[in-house]
Amino acid sequence: MGIFDFNKKKELEEISALKSQLERYKSITDIEQEVSNKKNLLDEITKNKKKEIDEIQLNINNLNSKYQDALEIYTKLRKEINLFESKIDAIDFGIYETVFDFAKSDDYRVKQNRIIDEQKSMIKEDTAAICNTKWTVGNSESKGRAVVNRYKKLMLRAFNGECDSLVSKVKWNNVNQMKDRMQRLFDAINKLGEGFNVYLNTQYLVLKQKELLLEHEYQLKRQQEKEELRSMQEEQREEEKAKREYEQAQREAEKEEVIYQKALDKAKKEVEQVTGEKHDKLLLQIESLEKELSEARDKKERAISMAQQTKRGNIYIISNIGSFGENVYKIGLTRRLEPLDRVRELGDASVPFHFDVHAMIFSENAPALENKLHLAFANKKVNMLNNRKEFFKVSIDEIEKEVSNIGINAEFTKLPEAMEYRETLAIMDKLNNPIKPETIEEKIASEFPSSLV
Repeated sequence: MGIFDFNKKKELEEISALKSQLERYKSITDIEQEVSNKKNLLDEITKNKKKEIDEIQLNINNLNSKYQDALEIYTKLRKEINLFESKIDAIDFGIYETVFDFAKSDDYRVKQNRIIDEQKSMIKEDTAAICNTKWTVGNSESKGRAVVNRYKKLMLRAFNGECDSLVSKVKWNNVNQMKDRMQRLFDAINKLGEGFNVYLNTQYLVLKQKELLLEHEYQLKRQQEKEELRSMQEEQREEEKAKREYEQAQREAEKEEVIYQKALDKAKKEVEQVTGEKHDKLLLQIESLEKELSEARDKKERAISMAQQTKRGNIYIISNIGSFGENVYKIGLTRRLEPLDRVRELGDASVPFHFDVHAMIFSENAPALENKLHLAFANKKVNMLNNRKEFFKVSIDEIEKEVSNIGINAEFTKLPEAMEYRETLAIMDKLNNPIKPETIEEKIASEFPSSLV
């Protein structure tokens, strides 16, 4: 065998051994290939899913954008619809800032008439509606002016008619709504006039809005004047009642004075003519009559003094938890000879329960004391618009402290009796939770020990 054959044989053996080794590790190489394949597949799936997520996120962003746009359109449309609705719950309430502040309602009417005269002047001077374009009809400028003037008249007639309707419907709860409607009406009519280049003057709109606000404030002032008139009438009626009570008390005291004086004179004459036990009895009777005569004269003088001094009176602090809830107190003034009569009148048919009195404070200058207390609790009024309403959301301890700070030592009752209200609650509880009647056997069993049954 030659060297070549030997080398070839050796090479073949090595190849065979190598094949044997490859066959031995074939499964391992296949796993690595499979891992590589799976990794490539996973990368492809991840890539596709990421692409899908990006597309979904893009759709979400588009939907959010469309939602915001739709929400803005809805809000705008809702606002425009609200301008033409009269539902109180659809109106965005705010504190109305007074534009004109006149002392009397008649002043508002005078100002309003002046505003209307200014509107008429603008129409007369042809400045209420404006056209800056010279139109011709059939090569005639005069015919063009006539057409434009008719168009101006139509626009003004439409605007004035709608504005008059808005002014007549203005109320406390829709003044801003009516003002916005007037602005939209102005814009809509001017849009119709774009074709002829005719438009309503902004100054004319301002005058119309002033007319609207003047009407609103006139109505407010009229209501305020009515409230003040009612309050004055109530005070006058209260004063008349107090005056009648003082006069009645004076007459009764004078009548008693005459009776006691006559009896005293008679007793003094008789005492001079008798002796012994009867004399002693008459002396005791004279002493008693002199005391009663003195009390009658004091009563008369007090009634006369109360009638003459209009500042004397009582400040009452009362509550009605059944009607207004807890920590709501009325702080008022009465000049009645019997101040509790006023409290009883307040608890008449207008409220379901009687008032409870927490304090009754006599003062030589009752109006000043009442005013001090009202000012002290001004930020706690139940009704912030009507100063004639004397109810305050405050604790009885705060009122007592303020009275003490003023320098008055008054007796307060902290807990309201509220008898009618509490009894009503008990009755309602019984009606809503009735007690099941006991049988005779159950009654006997509850009253006697079980050992005896």
